[in-house]
Amino acid sequence: MDKGMQKPDTEQTELRQIPPLQPGPLGRVQALLESARFQNAIIVLIMVNAITLGLETSPAVMAVIGPQLLVFDKIVLGVFALEIFAKLIVYRSRFHRDPWNLFDFAVVSIALMPATGPLSVLRALRILRVLRLVSAVPSMRRVVMALLASIPGISSIVGLLLLVFYVFAVMATKLFGAAFPEFFGSIGASFYSLFQIMTLESWSMGIVRPVMEVFPLAWLYFVPFILVTSFTVLNLFIGIVVDAMQRQHAAEDAENAPEAASADAQGEILAELRALRQEVAQLRQSPRA
Repeated sequence: MDKGMQKPDTEQTELRQIPPLQPGPLGRVQALLESARFQNAIIVLIMVNAITLGLETSPAVMAVIGPQLLVFDKIVLGVFALEIFAKLIVYRSRFHRDPWNLFDFAVVSIALMPATGPLSVLRALRILRVLRLVSAVPSMRRVVMALLASIPGISSIVGLLLLVFYVFAVMATKLFGAAFPEFFGSIGASFYSLFQIMTLESWSMGIVRPVMEVFPLAWLYFVPFILVTSFTVLNLFIGIVVDAMQRQHAAEDAENAPEAASADAQGEILAELRALRQEVAQLRQSPRA
């Protein structure tokens, strides 16, 4: 039982490990790609590119420095494309094992699509390059991985929420549909109105109070619905995501613990070696009896 449970963890750990440096020019390219300076430069480039893409939406700015912004945009896209190309050459079959590499490849591929003719709408997708910041910043990666890990629990909550919505939508259509067809005239209209009520957006003055003018006891329907959805079910989403993030932090701490222990042991050994060298040096310097 223990062996079966340890095997997936071992495989995941192996996939997370950075491959060893290769010999020759590929090793130098790999060292550059994995260096902290290069990663920081990519982060800065993504952030600057995000600002320039926002400036391109301003007609006044485009009238002054529009050509320069477009040239800079092409240069940035070229740098990203070269980075992906270098990773494909260096990592080869290991490239697809890292999901963040596939994410970066998809984002850059979308940006490389021609944005002329019927595909001109794809120019708006250039802003997706900013999402590369998620893969470049470790803290953002942890948040995304926590969200992905919480999907099974969230799917159960979504199923429960849909069930509650369906029950209350059928009730609302039968109770208030004839008097308020714009809000509850059909199942679809009731779903949308109940969603608005759940988000607490103009729910009182916009929907509930007009209904209560015709049905004074309608609060017996709406108050339990708000309590069940807004204050109970939706908070379960937050609890599941927080739990997933805590489990991910615990897993990372467990993975880093052996490395920290090894570093401490190496430090102790080095300290003992220094002390031993000092003692040997003192013995050599001391006069012989």
